[in-house]
Amino acid sequence: MTRFRTGATLGPLCAALLATGACGANDERAAPSAPARVTVQAGSATSAHVMWHPAPAEDGVRGYDVYRSGTKVKNVPGDTTMTDVDGLTPSSRYTFTVRAKGADGTVSPHSATVSVATPATVAEDRDPPAAPTGVRGRSDGARAARITWDRAPDGQGIVSYDIHQGGSRIHSVGADATSAQVTRLRPGTPYRFTVVARDAADNTSPTSRTVALTTPHGPADDPDTAPADLRATARADDGAYHVDLSWLPPRTGAEVPAYEIHLNGKFATTLVWGAEAPRERATYSVYVSRTPGVSFRVKLRAKLPDGTWGAFSAERTVVTTPDGRPTASRHPRS
Repeated sequence: MTRFRTGATLGPLCAALLATGACGANDERAAPSAPARVTVQAGSATSAHVMWHPAPAEDGVRGYDVYRSGTKVKNVPGDTTMTDVDGLTPSSRYTFTVRAKGADGTVSPHSATVSVATPATVAEDRDPPAAPTGVRGRSDGARAARITWDRAPDGQGIVSYDIHQGGSRIHSVGADATSAQVTRLRPGTPYRFTVVARDAADNTSPTSRTVALTTPHGPADDPDTAPADLRATARADDGAYHVDLSWLPPRTGAEVPAYEIHLNGKFATTLVWGAEAPRERATYSVYVSRTPGVSFRVKLRAKLPDGTWGAFSAERTVVTTPDGRPTASRHPRS
């Protein structure tokens, strides 16, 4: 969908805007941010795989502590964002949180709590699942890849799939998944991926066929092409919810004629300026839902003078409140 604008602004935004997180940036004793987007996946009947997004570089994180039901069970270095927790009980539910540790000894708050239920074990099960089939991959921008495979036939007792880069496991997803996004890759770099299935007894399948791909180079690798200082506010209007956006155009040396807006990681609409595009702060409002209490992540990128798309802005999160009161964006911590 393409939206056309006939002017540089779309009315005033709601006044409530969350600070961009710069506060305390010069305080060397400030604790790191709590790890974001923590997920946990049962790896078998007795293990779980915990993952999270890396803390911002400016947080100076030197390690992470993983807690199971309030008790610290793992300590991992700062360049690691996943770990396996073993010794669990089959058919049991567990909760996990993660904390970041700063180089000066400060510790972040606990992350959001995530839970997982381990499956029942199968007695004397020594038969591994079959190797995943139909494995294929594609680049997902210059720094990510999407790996896909066919759904396994019923009866194999698969609990999870492990994605390997070279000889190392880098990601795990549940048995219902048939794809996974691999992030933190480098532009213009060749990679090789394989997929392995795992059952409740911790039997692993043979390795799938290898998928080879190379991440592309491009202007989206340049952070200077990203819109800056994105702000977002959710508001109710006649039974519908909209997100009011405000940002600074990238300094490309020319006006920016169009933007792509993405919601929850997916393309939502293209904004094309019908008159002269703003060179200072731009504003726009996008419809998102008629349902209250829904969280939306929003980001955008600019069309550059050469016709290519630049880097994405920072992502902001807003919530459609049941009472219709405006809610300001939350600054991302990942």
